[in-house]
Amino acid sequence: MIKIQLPDGSVREVAKGTSPLDIANSISPRLAAAVVVARVRSLQPTTDGATTETETTAATETQSEEAMYGGAAQAERLVDLTTPLTEDVALELLKETDPATLRVVRHSAAHVMATAILELFPETKLGHGPATDNGFFYDVYREVPFTEADLASIEQKMAEVVARDEKFVRVEEPREKGLTDYAAQGEFMKVHFIERFTKPGDEISLYKNGNFTDFCRGPHVPSTSRVKAFKVMSIAGAYWLGDEKNQQLQRIYGTAFFNQKDLDAHFKHLEEIKARDHRVLGKQLDLFSIQEVAGAGLIFWHPKGGLIRKTMEDWMRAECVRRGYNLVVTPHIMRRELWKISGHEGYYSDNMYPPMELDDAEYRLKPMNCPGHILIYKNSPKSYRDLPVRYAELGNVYRYERSGTMHGLLRVRGFTQDDAHIFCTPDQIEDEVVACIEFAQSVLTTFGFADFKVELSTWDPKKPQDYTGSADHWATAINSLKTALGRKNIPFVEIPGEAAFYGPKIDVKLVDVLGRLWQLSTVQFDFNLPARFELEYIGEDGERHRPVMVHRALFGSVERFFGVLIEHYAGAFPMWLAPVQVGLVPISNEKHLAYAESVKARLEAAGLRVELDGGNGKMNAKIRDFGLQKFPFILVLGDKEAASDSVSVRVRAKGDEGSVTVDEFIARAKKLVDGHAMEL
Repeated sequence: MIKIQLPDGSVREVAKGTSPLDIANSISPRLAAAVVVARVRSLQPTTDGATTETETTAATETQSEEAMYGGAAQAERLVDLTTPLTEDVALELLKETDPATLRVVRHSAAHVMATAILELFPETKLGHGPATDNGFFYDVYREVPFTEADLASIEQKMAEVVARDEKFVRVEEPREKGLTDYAAQGEFMKVHFIERFTKPGDEISLYKNGNFTDFCRGPHVPSTSRVKAFKVMSIAGAYWLGDEKNQQLQRIYGTAFFNQKDLDAHFKHLEEIKARDHRVLGKQLDLFSIQEVAGAGLIFWHPKGGLIRKTMEDWMRAECVRRGYNLVVTPHIMRRELWKISGHEGYYSDNMYPPMELDDAEYRLKPMNCPGHILIYKNSPKSYRDLPVRYAELGNVYRYERSGTMHGLLRVRGFTQDDAHIFCTPDQIEDEVVACIEFAQSVLTTFGFADFKVELSTWDPKKPQDYTGSADHWATAINSLKTALGRKNIPFVEIPGEAAFYGPKIDVKLVDVLGRLWQLSTVQFDFNLPARFELEYIGEDGERHRPVMVHRALFGSVERFFGVLIEHYAGAFPMWLAPVQVGLVPISNEKHLAYAESVKARLEAAGLRVELDGGNGKMNAKIRDFGLQKFPFILVLGDKEAASDSVSVRVRAKGDEGSVTVDEFIARAKKLVDGHAMEL
């Protein structure tokens, strides 16, 4: 007999080999019909014979190749409802309301799609088909490209597979048999996965539904009929193993939900995202462009975008000065030797542009500002009384992004980083990190983001070759960041193996109006660069000491932050950020243009950004054009307004609000601008 601990704390003794579905049926047939998958967690005996839950971290929901095909067994894992239980476990029966089950449904939908593909196009060879945050995909190899009509046929065939209610059945067979069978079928990708994720002598896991069999770790829903709402969406190219010398695969994307209502809501959400696409809005609103003749990933800021950029940067510089930073500027290129000292040449060279030969040495474009700030620090002696020293720079940096990875403003090759580096004593480090966190929170709230999530990226001690510094240094750095987050009562998720090569970091991910996460602000602890550059300060004891260093970027990059702002506001920027804050429309040029020009002069004298349409078009057309440009205010000027020194006010998204005096409007507009108001 084995012990099964349920979420309410009760324990049942059942025969070894009992399945989660058996237990669900023993509780309630309705529960058995509702559950999708089970989560089990190993229990271990204590010295007094009782059982306790093994301390473990929940398995990640991201379904990688490792999770699909192999990897070490986890103390906590998702399993099929029909899995025989052979040891004492804590058991949770998960319904559709649990977030983890949606990924299981999507991975099962990928198998349904693969089944349909092979039934329609049996010559196809299969790669892998993981669930993703938004759906699923399957990589396949077929010499003939799939068409949109083929995708429609695949979706129709998937409906047939779902209607057949085929059970997902897990079977095991010797690794060698799997390799032999897949090799005979020409399934080169399956052979690769078996060789990569299993060892000689292993049993491999296969999943069958009907006549379809796939090498997969699972888990899956009980049968194909549980894949109720799905859509085959698109197709894209992908090289096998990411190598352009290998076969060109076809990646077929789809999505799946528990019901049609959720599927419809998903596509409505996608339409909202499409309507907010910063690349489209950037062109419509004439904010920026990427010129093919100049090169991919290089941004040209147009006048209106440039005004917003200036507003962002002016705010950031003023805040830096207010918070005790010194503003500095460093060169765009520096000698290669500098990057060797910093470690970038060894750890980061794949992301840097190749060296360039100049008269006296080799130089490289800077991917970071930190070595330049270090040289400024080192240029003059420092005492403990000087610390902390805070340098801030809106510095242009250049990083080599591979072709195909760039995306508008969000992933570029040349960008402006709002970089700062703080040199301080070890005793000051926590206070400085806390101040950086507070600064990051101020950035988010000022620019209209109410929610954010925090990750703490730490090193992987099993791969010390990927990092610099000792284990003791890393432990000290990680604990400092954890303590700082604790002082601010900020919950965080620890992400092992994601630290920078020189130290751990705090990543702040803002949540936009559509609920999307964006990685922008980062605060990083660095004990390595001060050692590499032999930085010093004279302590209170008169001896030489080594400072520690904090890197922080709060916009992340001006380009990326601007792209996020465009999508968050759908181009309808708050008054203080809008490139044109007020549009003026005279009803008749002949009668009212002179008055409109006088109003424009008064508004501009008050510091407002104004555009006057003095063209020969009709009034309604001018109002419509200004509306499409998403101006916060449109002021209409006619006889009545000219006679009473007033303006007729139209507010973005609200419509006509009637007439007010020019002075009253200026006071209202100035209050919105000066207060960084989000609403009009």
